[in-house]
Amino acid sequence: MAKRKLKRQLNLLQVIMLGTAGTIAAEIFVLTGHVASMAGPETVLALILAGIMTLSIALNYSEMATTFPVTGGAMTYVGEAFGKGWLMFLVGSLDCLSSTFYAALSAVGFAISLEIFIPGIPIIPIAILVIVFVGLMHVRGVSNVGNFQILLGAFLLAVFAAFVFKGFTSPNGFHMDTFLSGRSVFENQNIWAHIGRMLSAIALTYNAYVGFEVIADDAEEVKDPNKNIPIGILVSLLIATLIYSSVSMVSIGTVPFSQLAGSDTALTDAAARFWPSIGVPIMGLAGIVATLTSVNSAMLSATREAFSLSRDRVWPRTFSRLSHWRTPWMAILMVVVVSALVAAVGIVDFLSFISSAGYMFVLFWATLAMPKLRKMYPDIERPFKVPLYPLTVILAALAGVLIISFANVRALMFLGAVIVLLSIWYFVAQRLKARKELTSRLESQEGGGKVMIAAKNPETARSLTKIATKLVNQQEDTGILLFSVLKTPLNLDSADIPNLVKDRKQLQQHLLEQVTPIAVKENVPIYAKLRAASRVEEGIFNELGRHKDINLVLLGVPEERAKLEHPHNILKEVNMMALRNVAVFRDKGLPDEIKRILVPVGSGPNARLALVMARDITLPGEAEIVALRLVVGEADDERMEDEELQLHEIVEAELGEFADKVTLKVRKAESVADEILKECAEGHYDLLIMGSAEEVLVPDQIFGKLNDYLLDVAPCSMLVVRRYQNGTSLWMHKQLKKIEQ
Repeated sequence: MAKRKLKRQLNLLQVIMLGTAGTIAAEIFVLTGHVASMAGPETVLALILAGIMTLSIALNYSEMATTFPVTGGAMTYVGEAFGKGWLMFLVGSLDCLSSTFYAALSAVGFAISLEIFIPGIPIIPIAILVIVFVGLMHVRGVSNVGNFQILLGAFLLAVFAAFVFKGFTSPNGFHMDTFLSGRSVFENQNIWAHIGRMLSAIALTYNAYVGFEVIADDAEEVKDPNKNIPIGILVSLLIATLIYSSVSMVSIGTVPFSQLAGSDTALTDAAARFWPSIGVPIMGLAGIVATLTSVNSAMLSATREAFSLSRDRVWPRTFSRLSHWRTPWMAILMVVVVSALVAAVGIVDFLSFISSAGYMFVLFWATLAMPKLRKMYPDIERPFKVPLYPLTVILAALAGVLIISFANVRALMFLGAVIVLLSIWYFVAQRLKARKELTSRLESQEGGGKVMIAAKNPETARSLTKIATKLVNQQEDTGILLFSVLKTPLNLDSADIPNLVKDRKQLQQHLLEQVTPIAVKENVPIYAKLRAASRVEEGIFNELGRHKDINLVLLGVPEERAKLEHPHNILKEVNMMALRNVAVFRDKGLPDEIKRILVPVGSGPNARLALVMARDITLPGEAEIVALRLVVGEADDERMEDEELQLHEIVEAELGEFADKVTLKVRKAESVADEILKECAEGHYDLLIMGSAEEVLVPDQIFGKLNDYLLDVAPCSMLVVRRYQNGTSLWMHKQLKKIEQ
């Protein structure tokens, strides 16, 4: 089935800057000194080789991201290649967690860097504020993220360009003698010693090159993906390689590598010599900006992974909810909360090992997905095709083995532990999910419980029984309770009670005799019950309180409009207060064989219940269910496509395998009521099922303005349904609806 999509908003410049600024992060300020301690003047060569080795992964990603231009990146490719199971869950979860932890690490780094300029600021609160700020920006739209990254990336590029220019042109800057520090490259050591040092340096810096992965993670939001994705990935990698190598060359050529070795401030140490006036504060500010770009790109990757995992039903479906800006706001909220908690509890350094190791795992399996996809889909359109295939796959796989071989041992240990924990979570969750689905299906088949029909008018009782039998005739041990209330006035004399009870029981027995043939015909048990109460709704509530096995309260709409407008309207009271599902039926000549049912579908729980009841009424016959979604206001093709995909998801989520038998219609509408009436008339429907509106709380409305109007004018029989929600659930649904609309 098709899936809901994010909105394509990112242009080429935004894509390039997402990849570039996501790659050139805080690592360049720290890694230069550490790489110099390993490789000396060969640092520049090691950084260039790391970029060349990363090129194989970049080319592979370019092909896979244009072939499958949807959000998710590596998880999507692994899912397509190896199936949407355990391995896809691991890759997606590790990618999401790694990016989430890295966002927390970068936010703390931002606060620490800012403390240089503003001594004494609280580190953790500032880090959390940065995370929240970036999260809010992400909710408002990915184009804001792209524009923010352009601004930050442009500043970084300008600073590094000035650093390199000043370094090469200043008398106190780069000198070859300083760069070599009195010896030649590869001097006085055997080839294996050189290779070992180079590989160690490459392993240390390798992860600093793969920031372009954010482009693949966010491929679904890129305009003209066939062109912009490969250009964005390759250009951002090229820029990063040039900056890494040139900046390190200037630094080592200004300060002897023996003095830079192990320094966390190599760039500012060099700037202090050839750019003494403002170089150090500018490089310090660049470090702050670099950490901010890291937070931005890491959160973008994490939220899109969470969204994809949810959309593919690997993670809870709630994380695929979209705001009216078409952004995955629940996934963003989750990433913001987790990142803030990680920053707050002070385990960022510990989790940085998991972040590093997780990226290794993700890149390795994404690489192996490439040949699998080529074999599985030999004829699929590939807008970008990797040159020199399969050499790029071999080089990328070897690079992965290299990184693992020279990786930090603790990182690998943490990776193993996280994989074990995630695997346990996955298999336990799958077992619980399978058990829940089995239990649900068994309960649906076995039935049990009752449908309460509250009616005293014979005609109403017959029509309600007809509907009730169709709802339960596929369930075993499910019966119908024909319920009546004996109203007891306050001034009733005790001597009148026997006659009153006798008369009411006779009427109820007569009523039962009229509806029993309908139930018997469908092989559904039915019995009658009489309860005394001062008001009808009070009697219904008392019965519901005593018998928890009543699943649905079914009521009829009176023909007299005046009864609906009564201050203590029974239908309104029951619809609002009954702690059960409620359905209200107006019969306008419902045939014995229902052939067509129309269900207008919004996003609320009542519309979802309407779909379920339509399915239950039609089984096992040949009736057709039409799910109608109406889009009010301006709607371009993209919004109409999104609305159709959302309707698909709702129908599939509620009806499961039966969803394929439902006809879906999505239309623009100036007036929802007019469009529903038009569809009813043209489609010759036997039954219209509507979800009760939240307007039911309005004093002068019964089931909402639209439902109240349609009950009077709809040309076919109509059923209004309300799914029981407690107060908290109802409030939460209203808030979610505000965000998403």
